[in-house]
Amino acid sequence: MEPVSAAVSAVLPAGGSGERLGGATPKQFCGLQGRPLVSYAVRAMERVSWISDIIVVVSPENIETMKSIVEKYGHKRVTVVKGGITRHRSIFNGLKVFAENQSSNRLLQKPEVVIIHDAVRPFVEEDILLKVVTAAKEHGAAGAIRPLVSTVIASGEDGCLDHSLERARYRASEMPQAFLFDVIYEAYQQCTDHDLDYGTECLHLALKYCKTNAKLVEGTADLWKVTYKRDLYAAESIIKDNLSQQICIITDLKEAVAQVGFLLHESLKSQVKVEAISISLRKNDSHLQNIFSGECYNFLCINDKEYATEEIQQLVDMLEKSNIPLLYPVILILVHLSISENISFSIGLEELTKIKKFAREVKKKNILVYGLLIQCKVFLLP
Repeated sequence: MEPVSAAVSAVLPAGGSGERLGGATPKQFCGLQGRPLVSYAVRAMERVSWISDIIVVVSPENIETMKSIVEKYGHKRVTVVKGGITRHRSIFNGLKVFAENQSSNRLLQKPEVVIIHDAVRPFVEEDILLKVVTAAKEHGAAGAIRPLVSTVIASGEDGCLDHSLERARYRASEMPQAFLFDVIYEAYQQCTDHDLDYGTECLHLALKYCKTNAKLVEGTADLWKVTYKRDLYAAESIIKDNLSQQICIITDLKEAVAQVGFLLHESLKSQVKVEAISISLRKNDSHLQNIFSGECYNFLCINDKEYATEEIQQLVDMLEKSNIPLLYPVILILVHLSISENISFSIGLEELTKIKKFAREVKKKNILVYGLLIQCKVFLLP
């Protein structure tokens, strides 16, 4: 995907208390598959190479928590900023970092376009980010929208129905939104305390104070916001489902190994999308690179060597360069085929130690390595 021809940064408000979620932990710090929700939103921004800086705005009491998340999960291009008492005040604080050089860590370039995205919307993709940024460059502001699910009604003072809105004419405002930086910053500078304390819509501020009529961009169904506890379960289910939809089976060029890969492909293809390729990992294979660009997260690597150190390291290096592990964990299953005339095979302690050490190291890079030994006895025909 082609990057935009503008300096782009992102502000992620993450200062909510999570009252509607219930429980002591704010929703942005609740775990999904062992990773805090906010980390998924940050990763989604990090994966986009043309986003220069990511500002995460959190409440004062959670500054150290957020910094520890940045360090633990290896987030890059991230600056943690103290938020305000409301969402709008937090966003304003995030914008001030660019306009007033308030970052104590490093000098941040003021972007031409700034993305605003909720830290509790973990499933944003580069495609919709590109659409709102491109529209913001042209119109000054842009935001994702979705059709209304329910009809909106208004009640009178007596608690009875007063009127309803024609659902077909209205849309639900979603995130992400994008703005020319000078437009949204000027809007926040001019807005009243009432706007800062009770307002919810950034696009409205741009219209009210800068006469900037935002372009509305049709969003995808996965832009929803984690609000209630049931949403956490739904988000975790989506993550698990996404991770299990595709597998790539990689074998070397030896006939016996490639045959095992073919049989696995045939047995799995009715359940998941399967790619099976026979290559030499020491070469930069374009087919494998295409699979990486398709965001497959599960790899089964079959060989008949006791510990194919160079080949496995080559695969890990290719995975890292593809940026696939930035958002979700990558599963790498190493299958060793022991093909011999007798069934006696034992892996040495030294090899086992190497594998365990390797697995621990790459786990830090969000790559989970598993090993499987298959013993195959060759029967010789008389």
